[in-house]
Amino acid sequence: MPPGRSRWLVALRTVLVLAAALAMFAIFSDIGGTTEPWTIVTVNSNAPGQAVPGGFLGLSLEYQALEAYAGDDPDAVDPLFVKLVRSLAPAQSPVIRIGGDSTDQTWWPVPGLARPPGIRYTLTPQWIGVAKALAAAADAKLVLGVNLEAGDQRLASIEAQALVGGIRPPLIAALELGNEPELYASAPWYRAADGTLVHGRPPTYQPATFDSEFARFGSALPGTLPLAGPAIGGRVWLQQVPTFIASEPRLSLVTIHRYPLERCGLPASSPLGPSIANLLARSSSQGLAAGVAGYVAAAHARGLPLRVDELNSVACGGQPGVSDTFASALWVLDTLFRLLRVGVDGVNIHTFPNADYQPFALAQTGNGWRAFAEPEYYGLLLFARATPVGSTLLRVSERAAAAVGSYATRSRDGRLRVVLINTATSGSRMVQVRAAGAAGKATLQRLRAPNLAATSRVTLAGQSLGQSSGQLIGRQRTQSVKRTSGGYAVSMPAASAALLTLPRP
Repeated sequence: MPPGRSRWLVALRTVLVLAAALAMFAIFSDIGGTTEPWTIVTVNSNAPGQAVPGGFLGLSLEYQALEAYAGDDPDAVDPLFVKLVRSLAPAQSPVIRIGGDSTDQTWWPVPGLARPPGIRYTLTPQWIGVAKALAAAADAKLVLGVNLEAGDQRLASIEAQALVGGIRPPLIAALELGNEPELYASAPWYRAADGTLVHGRPPTYQPATFDSEFARFGSALPGTLPLAGPAIGGRVWLQQVPTFIASEPRLSLVTIHRYPLERCGLPASSPLGPSIANLLARSSSQGLAAGVAGYVAAAHARGLPLRVDELNSVACGGQPGVSDTFASALWVLDTLFRLLRVGVDGVNIHTFPNADYQPFALAQTGNGWRAFAEPEYYGLLLFARATPVGSTLLRVSERAAAAVGSYATRSRDGRLRVVLINTATSGSRMVQVRAAGAAGKATLQRLRAPNLAATSRVTLAGQSLGQSSGQLIGRQRTQSVKRTSGGYAVSMPAASAALLTLPRP
């Protein structure tokens, strides 16, 4: 080879090597952050996988919240709320739980009985009409709370009859008796006229007492409908859930509540209090799910499903600067997958108007309804996109140089979807996704915000929720990712998540 041509080829190779290096650097740095060594994510795509239950993701509302979200006209239910609900369970029947603290503060008027002092909300035919219309419009099933704390079996029976008679069983998944009975003896039910705090139960109230009461009150409820419970969230009482399950022959759905953090009962200076760092700690997602696994096993051993039918970031209504930030979107995305992984059959995200952890807000104006998505809602949307109806959850193994959460599903059409989560405050992470049989180009969509503390400017695939439409608007931004010999290379910026959809094998 002539010397001139040899020198030319050496120079060309040098240019190509430098260009390749610069390209890899651009991939690494993505938006300018620093990088760390590769994280290898291997999807076990040949295994059968774990079925994602239909209607896995739903909402939990307080009784008063129903008309605030859906309106007070059964013939004109808020269409944006219907869209927000349906978007969390596309082509499925979402489960809407109506209860929470308001379960034991609500009644249907009982002839000859004065309203108990702890009752703050009265059900009406109009309310029942709205609930029925919402369930029909959203193709949803309702889990309806029935008052137990009032301690009146007739009151509970008449309330249940009114709910069942007005809404009708096809739209009702279960009746849930009581709410967090572990608080009946410690948290006041109401304040008397003289200022005295009155509790629903005496200090001697224990899980065994509740079990007996649940059975007695449950026998007075319509026998044609499934019964749900125990709706417990306290750690001490949760330990008795297996005993409760074994002692309740009418029980059809096991329900428990989980919040990783609390704002009530802790001093503001407590290092265990609500913070973004604590919300994104492994104990708040992996630890929360691990703590639920034993109750799932106990329920499944009796042939019963288990729903975490009240879940959110911080108990007692959330914490500003934590629950309303982008960190909550990454937390809820990670936690939903972890709960799914341990066998939970469904999750309901709890909300009510003006709560700091509300995933969305709705307002009725002279020009119709308006919807406002909070950061957490975008995390819920990404989970819904990653788990289409009929999906199975696949096993994923990581060889991690940096902490990146990863989950994978396979849909009915054979497509693989891989979710990646980077909760770091700075620095991109380079991830290589490997799946046997996957070939061709994959599609990447990102969940982004300016930073973990952001309360606005959140986008999913470049889109945000339209206030007047209740749907994502704007130009959808996705990336095409080529498969190399090592798999699919994805750069994960700090404070972001991504959904990589691989072509059918």
